[in-house]
Amino acid sequence: MKTKGLERLGLVCLLLTLLTLAITLTINARWLYQLDIRHLGLLDYTTLSEKELLHNFDQLMRYLNLPWVETLKMTDFPVSVNGALHFYEVKRLFLVNYGVLLVTVIPSIVYVRHLNKQQRLWTMIQPFRIAVVVPIVIAFLMAVNFDRFFVLFHGVFFNNDAWIFNPATDPIINVLPETFFLHSFILFFVLLEIFYLLPIYFGKRALKKER
Repeated sequence: MKTKGLERLGLVCLLLTLLTLAITLTINARWLYQLDIRHLGLLDYTTLSEKELLHNFDQLMRYLNLPWVETLKMTDFPVSVNGALHFYEVKRLFLVNYGVLLVTVIPSIVYVRHLNKQQRLWTMIQPFRIAVVVPIVIAFLMAVNFDRFFVLFHGVFFNNDAWIFNPATDPIINVLPETFFLHSFILFFVLLEIFYLLPIYFGKRALKKER
């Protein structure tokens, strides 16, 4: 009974590790923003050069990623009180994500090594077959109506409307369009699907070897 309980905990940790890893890779995908600067013509909405815009983006990401950076300051973009509140709440979510990743990654490794040692990697197949369905369902709902999905997403993670930026007081929103966030969500779901398919692949490979 104790071993089963520990294995369930290990499975949960692995699910969370892969989830938070997908989030981490997505929110730090600077290359995606660089692509969208050109693809979405973001320089048309600012007087800045691409280099200057990326510098401000890096300042924002530095604030969101690093716990010891306590004040958001961007060279070319002022931040209103509401804007500062929203970015502070986003920063908290970033740090929670990193915290969960750090806490679960070692138990996940121990869990996988335990299954591998016992030649039971196949036991991951069924749980992850179920897990891969969830991102597909959510991604489908997102594809049907992204505007509605975007509002619901903010309703789940934020208890105020500070995320609704006024371009006059928070001009950063002009270069962080909704389409960029759509691309970010797509990247996240693709990464998560890949990560959740890997245990199925290795589980099936282990089964073949045993046979």
